[in-house]
Amino acid sequence: MKRWLFALLVLVGLATALPAVAAPDWSKVATKTATGSYVIGNPKAKVKLVEYLSYTCPHCAAFSKESAATLKGQFVKSGSVSVELRNAVRDRADLAAAQLARCAGPAGFSGATEAIFAAQDTWLPEAIKYSEFNAARIASYPINVQLQKVAAGAGLDTLMRARGMSQAAFDACFADTTAIDAIAKMSDASWQAIHATPSFLLNGAAYDYKGWPDLEKALRAAGAH
Repeated sequence: MKRWLFALLVLVGLATALPAVAAPDWSKVATKTATGSYVIGNPKAKVKLVEYLSYTCPHCAAFSKESAATLKGQFVKSGSVSVELRNAVRDRADLAAAQLARCAGPAGFSGATEAIFAAQDTWLPEAIKYSEFNAARIASYPINVQLQKVAAGAGLDTLMRARGMSQAAFDACFADTTAIDAIAKMSDASWQAIHATPSFLLNGAAYDYKGWPDLEKALRAAGAH
């Protein structure tokens, strides 16, 4: 057998024997931007979606639930779509939830966001009730303490503890006033760009949101798969 043919057969055999390299799961990748927002997925994705969200917005919670299987489970996972989440804070409970989601860190942020939205029907009524019954008392506290009290009164501490956040980490989260100020600053910028939540940008252009089915079609048309 000629040497070149033997070498070719050896190379083919090696290629066959080597295990296939698994494609990366981009849904597990989160990158924090300079403004404090998080980009979930491949930073170089062909399709870039920006979502302006509020944790106390029922429509945002509905979008999170309806879109998760396809948007995150398929489009983001494949690397064809990235989703940047920008806060548009509507109230004190919203700011408390936003701070907790960020305190989960880059690896935990996306999962914490999904968990907070999934349990919105449970914790949000408790947050409203707690705030109403304790309005005079909590108004005397600094804003970070107000947020911590509302979060605990709503049961968000229990929700985050189930995700591995210790009480010490919960306390440290609300002691970080610099991070709280950064969310407020991002939110101010968001409300200068939008009028309601959720709102979206698709590849840099404002998208007229009419529900997840329409947005899914627009994403696929742009190259999502």
